[in-house]
Amino acid sequence: MDIDEVEDFPCLDPELLQLQELSSLTIKLRPQLAEELFARWLSLPDTVRLVKSLIADAKAGVPINGLGNSSTVNFSGSNSLPSTFPAGSTPPLSPRSSSGSPHSPRISKQRSSHSSLGSPLKFSIEPVQEVIPQFYFKNGYPPSKELKEECLSRINHRFNNPLGGLQIDEFKLVTKEICRLPSFFSFALFRKIDIDCTGIVTRDAFIRYWVDDNMVTMDTATKIYKILKQPDCEYLTQGDFKPILRELLASHPGLEFLHGTPEFQERYAETVIYRIFYHINRSENGRLTLGELKRGNLIAAMQHVDEEEDINKVLRYFSYEHFYVIYCKFWELDTDRDFLIEKENLVRYGNHALTYRIVDRIFSQVPRKFSSGVEGKMNYEDFVYFILSEEDKSSEPSIKYWFKCIDLDENGVLTLNEMQFFYEEQLHRMECISQEPVFFEDILCQIVDMIAPQREDCITLRDLKGCKLSGNVFNILFNLNKFIAFESRDPFLIRQEREDPSLTEWDRFARREYIRLSMEEDVDNVSNGSAEPWEGSLEAPF
Repeated sequence: MDIDEVEDFPCLDPELLQLQELSSLTIKLRPQLAEELFARWLSLPDTVRLVKSLIADAKAGVPINGLGNSSTVNFSGSNSLPSTFPAGSTPPLSPRSSSGSPHSPRISKQRSSHSSLGSPLKFSIEPVQEVIPQFYFKNGYPPSKELKEECLSRINHRFNNPLGGLQIDEFKLVTKEICRLPSFFSFALFRKIDIDCTGIVTRDAFIRYWVDDNMVTMDTATKIYKILKQPDCEYLTQGDFKPILRELLASHPGLEFLHGTPEFQERYAETVIYRIFYHINRSENGRLTLGELKRGNLIAAMQHVDEEEDINKVLRYFSYEHFYVIYCKFWELDTDRDFLIEKENLVRYGNHALTYRIVDRIFSQVPRKFSSGVEGKMNYEDFVYFILSEEDKSSEPSIKYWFKCIDLDENGVLTLNEMQFFYEEQLHRMECISQEPVFFEDILCQIVDMIAPQREDCITLRDLKGCKLSGNVFNILFNLNKFIAFESRDPFLIRQEREDPSLTEWDRFARREYIRLSMEEDVDNVSNGSAEPWEGSLEAPF
C-alpha cells in the first residue's frame, strides 16, 4: 500500500470499528475478517502519520521505540483518542514486539495498565516466581547464626578437658547450664547421646545431638519429650519417667532420708508417675502425647523441684508428704497385705463415708479399668486414681471419674432417676443415724441451683465442668460425711480456704491427713518406747 495515497482515503465511519469482542470460532469461520479489520486500521490518518514517523526514524538510524520518540504523534501518557472515535470506543492496537516498547507489559504482581489509547485488550502476564522461605523443618527450626555461635562457645568451654568429653558425674552442669533442663535429666540425656554405652560423651557427639538436630531452638516441653520417649514411639509411657525419678531420688536433698529404703523409693517414684498421668493424660490411655505435655503444668513442677530443697513445698506431683498420705491410706485398707484392695476394704474408706452403690460402680470398672489384672481387686495404681478423685472432686479428671459412675446407662447425661438411685441410699443412712432427712425433691432443687444446667431434666458433663460447686453434687449423692459437712458449713474449713485460696481440695486434705498421721505415729512411738517408726506387722514399715 502506498502511504501517500492512503492520506486521501475517505474517512471511515467510526461505528464500523466499534465491534464486539470476537470469539475464536468467528475468526476460524471468517479468517478474512482479521485482515479486513487490519486494513481499516491502517487507513486511519493517525496510523498513517505513525507509520511515516517510524519509517523516517528508521532511515535516520534512530532506534525504533514502538509508539515513542515520534515528534509528529503524541500518545504519551494521555488518554486522548483520535478525533474520529468517541471516548469509550477505542479500537485495539495492533500487536507489536514487546522489546523496547513503553507499552510492553512488565512482569509484576500489579495489574497491567491500559495503553495510551485506552485499549480494552489485556496483556497476558507471566506469574512472578517468588522464593518462599522454608517454614517446615523435620528436626525443628534451626538456630540462628548468633545463637549457634553462642551455644558452641559454651560447649567448647565445658568440654575443654584432656579426655575430650565428659563422664556422667560431670555432665550435670551441661544439662543445667547449656541445655537449660532440670539437673535430674542429666542421666537420661547422657544415655540418649552415649548410645554405645562408652561412659563418656564427646564434644562432637553432643554437638551432633544438641546443635545439629536443632534441640537448641525447641521449647522445654519438646526437649523433654524427645529425650524421654523411645525412638519408635510418638508418646510417653509411665516407664519413660522412671530414669528421671531414680536420679531425682538419688540427688535431691529432700529425699536423702529414703536412700536406705529402696522399696519406698520405688513406691514414691510410682506415686509421682501415677499422679502425673492422672492429671495430664486426659485421653486416659496411658500414652502421654506432646500436646498433653505442653498443656499440663508438669514442666513448671519439674523446674520447681529442681530449685527447691524442701520437696514438700512442690505440691504438684513431687511432694513426699502427699505420697506419704496416699500410701498410708492404702496401707490402712490393705489388711491382708497382699497389696490389693477388695470391695469390702474400700467401703471402710473415710470412716465408711461412701455408699455401697458407688463402691459397686467403682469395682465394676466403669470409671476406669483396673490395672491390677485380678478380678474384683484394685492395686495401688487404681487406688491412687480413686483417692485423687475422691478428695478433690473439683478437678477435671475427678469430675469425669464420678460422672461415669453416676451415668448408669452411659448415655452422656445424668438423669433425675440416676441421681435419685444413688441418693436413696444416702437418705436411708441419714435415717439410720437419726440425722434429719433431706428429701430428694429438695435436694434436686439445690443441685439445679448450684449447677445451673442448660436443661433442668438432666445434667451433662459440660454443665459440671463449668461449675465450681460440682464436687458438692457428688458428695450429696454418695458421700454422707462430706454431705453433712457441706450442710453444716464447717467454719474451720471455710477459714482454711480463705487463708490460701491457691490450694486445691487435695492439698488441704493431704495437709490435714499428714498432720494426723504424724501425731498418731508419735503417740505409737511413745507408747512402744521406741523412736523407730512403723514397728509391728500391721503397719507400713516407714
